[in-house]
Amino acid sequence: MTPEKLLSYDLPLFEGIKPADIADIALGVKEQTLEPWQTIFDQEDTSYDLYFLLSGSLLAVFWTIQGREIVFSRFPIGAYFGELAAFDGTPRSLAVVAKTEAKVLAMQRESLLQLFNEVPLIRERITHNLIGRIRTLTRRNMEMTTLSVEQRVGKFLLRLAAERGKLTQGAVIEDAPTHVEIAGYIGANREMVSRSISKLAKKGVIKSARQRIEILNPAALSKGLA
Repeated sequence: MTPEKLLSYDLPLFEGIKPADIADIALGVKEQTLEPWQTIFDQEDTSYDLYFLLSGSLLAVFWTIQGREIVFSRFPIGAYFGELAAFDGTPRSLAVVAKTEAKVLAMQRESLLQLFNEVPLIRERITHNLIGRIRTLTRRNMEMTTLSVEQRVGKFLLRLAAERGKLTQGAVIEDAPTHVEIAGYIGANREMVSRSISKLAKKGVIKSARQRIEILNPAALSKGLA
């Protein structure tokens, strides 16, 4: 793929990068179309490409030894994923599947490593992203050991509303994460998350429907959690 073509996708990782900055790098990149529930890579796969989400919805999933499915996260459009295996050459720790029809860019490991080594701005962005993820994991670990499930659900909804600019009375969060996704994120099970959301609804803090959450009382949602 040419530098011009890669930059035409307007991916956040390449914002501000000019074709001349990556002209000498062999860009092994190709576009792929995925069907709903198609697996991009599986847990323990020995594939090392980096991926960018162009359209659609993806889920990162972990399967326990007992066969329990834990949904870790979704990916925003333009996000990249799969960089850990690309950097250290070890098997994938999570599976990634398409929740809907989706399009991705797949970049060969060699191209990523060359970009990382030769383009300072890309190296800086990837490093900052990894640091941010470490901080998030540290915070989540602390919450799992100090907060109840109900408190963790409340904190998750508080962050979600704030991130989407919906932390106001009457604001509606559309396409909200499912109870399974929330459970995977906060380290609980779906039943406990469902009970916690029902309690918040009975208290008049939120109104919940299928992947739709209305914020009824932002102050109550924020109380003791901010």
